[in-house]
Amino acid sequence: MAAPDVYRIADNQIMDEIQLEKYIAKNDEKVAQKYKKLQSAYETDYDIFHQAKKPEYKPDNRIAVNFAKYITDTMNGFFIGIPIKVSSKDSSVDGYINYLDVYNDQDDNNAELAKLMKIYGRGYEMYFVDEEGEIGITYLDPMEAFMIYDESILMRPRYFVRIYKDSEGIRHGSISNETTVQYFDIDGGLHFRTDEEKVHGFDGVPATEYIENSERQGIFESVLSMIDAYNKALSEKANDVDYFADAYMKILGAKLSEPELQAIRDMRILNFEGEDGSKIIADFMSKPSADTTQENLLERIERLIFLISMVANINDENFGTSSGIALKYKLQSMNNLAKTEERKFTSGMNQRYKLIFSNPVSGMKADDWLKVDIKFTRNFPANELEESQIAGNLSGITSKETQLKVLSVVDNVNDELDRIKEENKLDTEGYEVNRGVLAEQTEAVDQGLGEERGRTKEEINNSI
Repeated sequence: MAAPDVYRIADNQIMDEIQLEKYIAKNDEKVAQKYKKLQSAYETDYDIFHQAKKPEYKPDNRIAVNFAKYITDTMNGFFIGIPIKVSSKDSSVDGYINYLDVYNDQDDNNAELAKLMKIYGRGYEMYFVDEEGEIGITYLDPMEAFMIYDESILMRPRYFVRIYKDSEGIRHGSISNETTVQYFDIDGGLHFRTDEEKVHGFDGVPATEYIENSERQGIFESVLSMIDAYNKALSEKANDVDYFADAYMKILGAKLSEPELQAIRDMRILNFEGEDGSKIIADFMSKPSADTTQENLLERIERLIFLISMVANINDENFGTSSGIALKYKLQSMNNLAKTEERKFTSGMNQRYKLIFSNPVSGMKADDWLKVDIKFTRNFPANELEESQIAGNLSGITSKETQLKVLSVVDNVNDELDRIKEENKLDTEGYEVNRGVLAEQTEAVDQGLGEERGRTKEEINNSI
């Protein structure tokens, strides 16, 4: 199946100012029609706040329940709440990866990138050499960047475009190809800065597109219409409450003047007298109640939102009573989603290290990215006792490294293995020292006994 929602360019097509302006216009249209709506939903800016106003005499409550943010943050915490473990059996590669991740605060970058993927269906990562001469990594959302691929079945990246606004609201940007990065301004038309084209040093376009799924669909995009329906139903329910709290009074059979109406309203007392007083009707008009219908609708929509988005409502009162395998079954849909995202994220990370290691600044060999191991850990409620029992049962069956990977308390398997070796070395040295001391003590005792036996024998001979 051909990848949807991507920009392509022919191999013989030259990316000049006119062509680039066309691609930016396409992306601007997509931002307006899709991305801004998804961003607004995550930021609690729903259609309910923009619908036509009701007449002044009618209640007009606007209530929004931000399911989009809840679904996104819950799934993101489950998928990447426990940071990704990146390691290598090659000590030099492992050391550089750890340095690179700390230098770029990569655990936070990964979490933010994963969140962008869930909101927009995609996110971007850009690589560059900073002013310190180190390789920098940053994340970008599709409202400010996009990738252009070739027309082959492999979909090779050809160009990466980044756009931003300065303090005066003027748009600028950069476009990178396989060897260089060129800057441009959009002010009365797009113009390249011909004097600022630079070689970026990476073997390929210095950016990676991370996708949530092959369709590039956000995690709450399929339930957005239901969220809007839920917000509308809840707001109308609040309006009905206001209607009942401010019900109309009807008085039949008596004509009241303005002062009398005001007195009834202020004093809250009715007193009608006269021969026809028994025929006077005074009560409140009651509006037909649709409470049961509204509650059923709200309950059904809420259930469908979590069902279709495949994200569990972990705050449900019945959810917390589950444990063990029952809890994992309730999280099975989220786990299936996370497995798909893990494969996509791993693919992006492979491209990340392939590009970074291709730059001479990294000091790595170009193919060292093949030595990188990536380990994801689902953020299930941790049962450390169960994990330790599983790890113990693996003793003698698997390697120490595989045993340690079972334990969520171990952040870096290679570091833990090094600490175990160091502790074993210290224990061995301590044992050798103790054995030497014991040998010396034994020798001294033997020597003392020998001397004692010699003296005793001499004493016996003298007495004879």
